[in-house]
Amino acid sequence: MIDPQHRWRVTYQRPIEYEILNAPGLFQPENLALLSAGRIENGRRFVVVDSNVFRHFGEALQAYFDYHRIRTKIVTFPSGEENKTVDAYLSILYELDSFPIHRRDEPIIAIGGGVLTDVVGFIASSYRRSVPHIKVPTTLMGYIDASVGIKTGINFNGHKNRLGSFEPPRCVLLDRAFLRTLPRRHILNGVCEIIKLAVIKDPHLFHLLEVSGLASIRAHFQDDPGGEMLDRAISSMLEELEPNLFEENLERKVDFGHTFSYGLETRHEAHLLHGEAVLLDILASTLIAQGRGLLSECEVERIFRLVHRLGIQLNTNLLDAALMWENLQERVEHRNGYQRVPMPNGIGNCIFLNDIRREEIEQAVQHLVQISPYFSIVPA
Repeated sequence: MIDPQHRWRVTYQRPIEYEILNAPGLFQPENLALLSAGRIENGRRFVVVDSNVFRHFGEALQAYFDYHRIRTKIVTFPSGEENKTVDAYLSILYELDSFPIHRRDEPIIAIGGGVLTDVVGFIASSYRRSVPHIKVPTTLMGYIDASVGIKTGINFNGHKNRLGSFEPPRCVLLDRAFLRTLPRRHILNGVCEIIKLAVIKDPHLFHLLEVSGLASIRAHFQDDPGGEMLDRAISSMLEELEPNLFEENLERKVDFGHTFSYGLETRHEAHLLHGEAVLLDILASTLIAQGRGLLSECEVERIFRLVHRLGIQLNTNLLDAALMWENLQERVEHRNGYQRVPMPNGIGNCIFLNDIRREEIEQAVQHLVQISPYFSIVPA
């Protein structure tokens, strides 16, 4: 029996506030955005930068800190989901621990794609029980998705993001110039996440993709329609994330495309980028939604026509209904006992299903394989 005289209740609310800023010309000496969130005079910065980004921008990055007389340790990190590991996490921690920084006014700077910002965010949340960090996304996937929220993570025991935390950055700095250096496949990888948002919650964004998506892809989103699409995608993401930063509500529209894709991505890590796995999930979900009467034949045709028009290459041979069903069971654990699968209910609208059957997945996969000539197929 509990003695009420020996019972204490602790209540504390931590304010969460950070800015996402368009900061073109980020490494220009007169641009102080990269230094604005920490001490400048006699300051130090620990910087983790994607190795490909460093090849293109390493000299400008070092010159920027030299100009401002900031003592800097720059550590390069290889891109790719296969590097999102405990070993990678520990190797950066060893580098950080050998380069002392103030706990509150010398933020770690993460410059790279979603894998890098996830790993560095987890480091920032765990080193000295939390030090500040700044995120600079350099991939389209990071720009509109991975960097704008507060989730961090690394893969563990064969599972994506099994270890992680919620850690807000000091700020997120956006510079579209980084997208110029991306291979086309990695531009399309990020476009898959924009399609996700368009289908599940933003019909105007869907229309923009239909009208201007291909031209913006060719321009690596350096054109005006591309900028509008990126800003709208970020706004759509934040509309969903901000009221639910810590995922107290597990019915999340932005989980569309992230129910069946995890197992596919993990099994075919060498052949399947994150966005490609998400898009396979989206198309399978689209067919399930059509079977439920949630999408009309015309709406399904618009979704498939958009993917075809944008030139996104898909390998439907990687689909595996048994694996996707198994992954749905794992998502039930992650979503606290319910499927909570986001499904489009008309383009731009969403409901959540808790009764998806294995037969529905099998039928959707069979249908996708049958129509695979509609897409450009990438060999496994």
